[in-house]
Amino acid sequence: MSGNLSLFTINAILIIDQDGNRVLAKYYSAPHPTAPGEPGSNPYPTLKDQQTFEKGLHSKTYKQSSDIILYDNRIVVYKPESDVTLYVIGALSENPILLYNVVLALRDSLSILLKNTTDKRTIIENYDLVSLAIDEIVDDGIVLETDPSAVAARVSKPPAHELNPQKLDFSEQGLYNAWNIGSKIIANKLREGL
Repeated sequence: MSGNLSLFTINAILIIDQDGNRVLAKYYSAPHPTAPGEPGSNPYPTLKDQQTFEKGLHSKTYKQSSDIILYDNRIVVYKPESDVTLYVIGALSENPILLYNVVLALRDSLSILLKNTTDKRTIIENYDLVSLAIDEIVDDGIVLETDPSAVAARVSKPPAHELNPQKLDFSEQGLYNAWNIGSKIIANKLREGL
């Protein structure tokens, strides 16, 4: 067992299309830098490093039947879905069962949120929901939630209809909905004024 225990368990969550191109990528590192290879360190700090890693990872996992591999001294757990593949990357010392639960939570949350159509086009059209779902599952490399129904419920909360301060929704989705409503009202007012 590793002597260096850390809450920072996830190095990255990736969604890569069937051609090896990035659809969505979130790389995590600890707020206080650690040595490369330790939990909480970001082994791919530049965009070039990330793209090289992603291309190599895709070529290694494309048309494979396993769900877990060791790649570049990292544990990689992945699930293919339609024309994309979901990846969760952790340090070599990380628990693969935890990583597997994270990728399953992501897959099942997206299935609920995107109504069983987890493909590249739907992910791009609902990028905000997908990004929020990932943020509900993992926060800065720390796993917060692995229950897909809880993640989907938090991400897809309907906006508050009344302006009662006790019922205002200050979640990320609630603020996003308020922003959308406000921008529509301003756009309509500007059109009326012209």
